[in-house]
Amino acid sequence: MIEPVAAFDRIGEENAFAVLARATVLAGEGRDIINLGIGQPDFKTPAHIVEAAIKALRDGHHGYTPAAGLLETREAVCRRTSTMTGMEVSPENIMIMPGGKPTMYAAIRMLGEAGVDILYPDPGFPIYRSMIEHVGARPVPVPMREENGFAFSAEETLSLITPQTRLLILNSPANPTGGVTPKAEIDKLVAGLAAHPHVAIMSDEIYDVMTYDGERHTSLLSYPEIRDRLIVLNGWSKTWAMTGWRMGWSIWPDSLISYVRKLAVNCWSCVNAPSQLAGIAAIDGPQDAVADMLTAFDRRRTLVTDLLNGLPGVSCVLPKGAFYAFPNISKTGWKAKPLASALLEQAGVALIGGPDFGVLGEGYIRVSCANSDDNIEKAVIRIGEFLKDAKP
Repeated sequence: MIEPVAAFDRIGEENAFAVLARATVLAGEGRDIINLGIGQPDFKTPAHIVEAAIKALRDGHHGYTPAAGLLETREAVCRRTSTMTGMEVSPENIMIMPGGKPTMYAAIRMLGEAGVDILYPDPGFPIYRSMIEHVGARPVPVPMREENGFAFSAEETLSLITPQTRLLILNSPANPTGGVTPKAEIDKLVAGLAAHPHVAIMSDEIYDVMTYDGERHTSLLSYPEIRDRLIVLNGWSKTWAMTGWRMGWSIWPDSLISYVRKLAVNCWSCVNAPSQLAGIAAIDGPQDAVADMLTAFDRRRTLVTDLLNGLPGVSCVLPKGAFYAFPNISKTGWKAKPLASALLEQAGVALIGGPDFGVLGEGYIRVSCANSDDNIEKAVIRIGEFLKDAKP
């Protein structure tokens, strides 16, 4: 029997895809399944973006593109970055990626190895820890606490840094919690990082437009003092409902950009031209569909929070960002993953158990707001009926 090297035993998974697969099987068997598990907008990609890709295909854009991405696509990212953050970046520091995960992999692969610590948010996106363990580094969770609105604490984060720390991963607005870290806390963190010049930062800002209640996203690009060690992850998937297009971008410091470009040459060569041209249309075209989607997510997060707080043993803080709620189910008597599994199999509601997002996720489940108001209401009714009748 052929077996891979040991590093591949350390690769985890993103269980949202396993839940999606199981939900699809159940739906194919005729079950009525409401999916509040998968983290993708339930909106179609805006028509002008689709038309840009079709035009690119018809115009003959069928060949390879530069490993870093088309210059015009990188220039569009520069324009968008300037608009969103007020900061100027060079297209020479931008990589167009096949989604957001390649940036995570590249940063963690580049900076992680045995004997190195990498700090990451917990609960947080599961691929962070998976890739840290894969490269042989030591994962060090940075707690995202409910009592802190699922924002990180600068003081606690800084206290976890040691001489072995090489990378700090941040994510705000956050998956799976919907937490948004206030600017004042980020100010404190950046000030404290001055004492740790050996630590690089990867800021996952894929949900940057998705903030509510007057909250504003604070990009780490706003701090010139860390630009020489900052990697920013962003992309098209969430903002323009382009998850299946596999389109991301990242901004790299001068010292690392040549390495990530060479990694791209070795791993995926380049991102296809039609999608990149569609990406320009997304950035430069009308944003009405984005505004409509954000209005819907704003309404749904309030709806789902109010409904969840009416269930026995469940409490839910109102998320300030992204399109997830992260209710506390510890008083129901259920562990999170068995509850999520039972809700799918018995109640027809797909959710993700908190432990799939880290060791500190126990006692919580992730609820995606990427479904209709009616389906959200029906799903929470089903959850309530299940909790009333079923025992752990």
